[in-house]
Amino acid sequence: MSRAEAVPGILIEELEGDILTPISIYQRISGEKKFLLESSLKHERSGRYSFIGADPVFELKGNGGKSILIKGGEETELEEPALEMVKKLLPEIPMHAPFPLAGGAVGYVGYDSIRQYEDIGSIPKDELGVPDVHLMFFEIMAVYDHAEQKVYLIGTSLTPDTTEESLRHRIAGRRKEIEEGSAGPSDSGIKISRYSASETKESFVEKVKKAKEYIIQGDIFQVVLSQRMQADIEGDPFSFYRRLRIQNPSPYMYFLNFGEYAVAGASPESLIKADSDKVTTNPIAGTRPRGKDEEEDERLSADLLNDEKELAEHRMLLDLGRNDLGRVCEFGSVKIEKYMQAEKFRHVIHLVSEVSGKLKPDYSPADSLAACLPAGTVSGAPKIRAMEIINELEEYKRGVYSGAIGYFSAGGSMDFALAIRTMLIKGNKAYIQAGAGIVHDSVPEKEYEETIHKLRAFLEDQDDFIN
Repeated sequence: MSRAEAVPGILIEELEGDILTPISIYQRISGEKKFLLESSLKHERSGRYSFIGADPVFELKGNGGKSILIKGGEETELEEPALEMVKKLLPEIPMHAPFPLAGGAVGYVGYDSIRQYEDIGSIPKDELGVPDVHLMFFEIMAVYDHAEQKVYLIGTSLTPDTTEESLRHRIAGRRKEIEEGSAGPSDSGIKISRYSASETKESFVEKVKKAKEYIIQGDIFQVVLSQRMQADIEGDPFSFYRRLRIQNPSPYMYFLNFGEYAVAGASPESLIKADSDKVTTNPIAGTRPRGKDEEEDERLSADLLNDEKELAEHRMLLDLGRNDLGRVCEFGSVKIEKYMQAEKFRHVIHLVSEVSGKLKPDYSPADSLAACLPAGTVSGAPKIRAMEIINELEEYKRGVYSGAIGYFSAGGSMDFALAIRTMLIKGNKAYIQAGAGIVHDSVPEKEYEETIHKLRAFLEDQDDFIN
């Protein structure tokens, strides 16, 4: 049984959802290019919905200040940055859907997209060969409501060529796939070889020492240096995501299949959200491991909240977030909604704050994303100088890592996670990356170990690593 709802600007049809899950829906719908956006039920503040889609009507890729629009198999080169094109390609449809995403663009805006707006130095080597920005635009999506255990199919016209009749026809096709299709094997399996580092421990330690010299000279207060690891991979990348979402339930979990490569991740951190003209960012800085029980958790949380070094770093990054929003928000509207609260995640306890503001009349959610990229937690402070130093010391483009992953909705909302704890899978290679915040009293060898610890925590399989 199903029923249709009449909502201005959007077509919605409800399905019986008692035997469906976001995973089974993703497996049942056809299409090479697909996405799944989820949020753990343990993190209700991040949302109650999961979103699934396939077969984008067009794609947008960005490198530097130019873009490529891909539609109907044809590529059109554009002389504008990708985030500027989003504002032109995505119609602001006046709709009253009960979901934050109801047709729109899904994908990532990578770290190196900042080069569209800031000169941070010459472009380093590109080991990965993926666009700085890659967004897929979907008119048909499935929405899984975790609170109500219901599934909705939604259709939204993003182009003048799309008629209501064609949307209804495609919704009917999706409904048949979901209701009658196979959910696929329980787990088709994946094999990942031992990971190898892109550089030696000695090399990373030398970079930390150089970064400390810049700090001593007064160039910066902090810089985040990262390292990448890679492994050979065999099997279905979606199997890795299925394992990851169980091992690392997070506010943001995602699997994006772009055809020629895929991105899988479980991020704890919201980079920026927009709802109408309100934008929100959530700086996370300061960490302790989870305790063995609730009593130890409370002790570790108290220890974190009394660690002056952690508090000072968090305040610095909180100020960065306020300054970023201040560039695109009305004067006096930027305020702290939540201040340095200890929040528990699967493996760690983080200090979390929340800053919000009201967008200026001539600014869009895409403008606010550009203003916040990259997050201070993955770059440093002052941000521009820190990025220049990253550009000098890191040998390769970061790619997706430390950028943003999420969506722009046709209804005007936006939600992007910080792209950490994320794997890029391309061909038979898998890439993961993690960073450490370098400050005045950093011990270089310990900063190297911190990156290794973060990568291990992400994979939960220490035997996969080579030190």
